Amino acid sequence: MIKKIAWETFKNTGDINAFIELKQIENIEKEMEDKTKNYELNQNSQNEESTKRDL
Repeated sequence: MIKKIAWETFKNTGDINAFIELKQIENIEKEMEDKTKNYELNQNSQNEESTKRDL
């Protein structure tokens, strides 16, 4: 979605800096999503190990 906004902004304004900044935001969002997924996987793994130990 941000990629589309970035492209449209560039096309309408010709300002490459706006395009680059929006692409950077897109990359940051993707990194945050990846880190969140990894955190959730780690939490689930830890919970499973804890449950196994309790049995």
